[in-house]
Amino acid sequence: MSKKPSKKEEAPAEAPKIEEKKEEAKPQKAEKPKREKKKKQEKGVHAMYKIEGEKATRLRPTCERCGPGYFMGDHKNRYTCGHCGFTRYKTH
Repeated sequence: MSKKPSKKEEAPAEAPKIEEKKEEAKPQKAEKPKREKKKKQEKGVHAMYKIEGEKATRLRPTCERCGPGYFMGDHKNRYTCGHCGFTRYKTH
């Protein structure tokens, strides 16, 4: 009294074949000319002093309020102290 499985149950149904889409060739972009790298400015203590022989001269002024330990930032039209905020405008 055992039932035999029908033919449909024995063989799995075949999946319908899916056509693969071929990728279309993309138009290539024109190459950009490479830019030259900009030279970075020196940072830190090396930018604060100029060494001539055995003498070192300061390139930036010191703050009038804070004293000789604080250099002022050099901007386009002014010098500014980063510690106290004192600003001295350049004269042309």
